[in-house]
Amino acid sequence: MSYFQEAKAHFIASHQHPINQMLHHLTNILAIAAVVCLYYSLRWTVLCVILTQVFALGGHAVFEKNEPAFVKYPGITILASMSWSLENWFGLRQIWTYLNGKTA
Repeated sequence: MSYFQEAKAHFIASHQHPINQMLHHLTNILAIAAVVCLYYSLRWTVLCVILTQVFALGGHAVFEKNEPAFVKYPGITILASMSWSLENWFGLRQIWTYLNGKTA
C-alpha cells in the first residue's frame, strides 16, 4: 500500500460521523474558494482559511472526538481529503444515496 493510500485510509477511518463528513466536505469547498479568492481579496482568502480550520477541528472535537488525520499524516492529508470529497461529489453522493434509500 502506498503512503497516499495509507493516509487516505486513515483519513476515511477518522471521519465516520455524518455531520463531521459534511463539515469536511464544506471545508474542502472553502479551501477551493480560498485559492480562488487569492486573485480577488486577501480578506476573503483569510476568512475561508480560518473557517476551514474551525469546521474541520470543530468536527473532530464535537462529533468524532478523535484527533484529526493530519496529526499522523501531515501534508498529504489535504490531498487525501480532496480526493475523498471528489469521490463523494463533495457530499452530494451521500445525500443522493440517503434520499434514494428513503424513497425505495
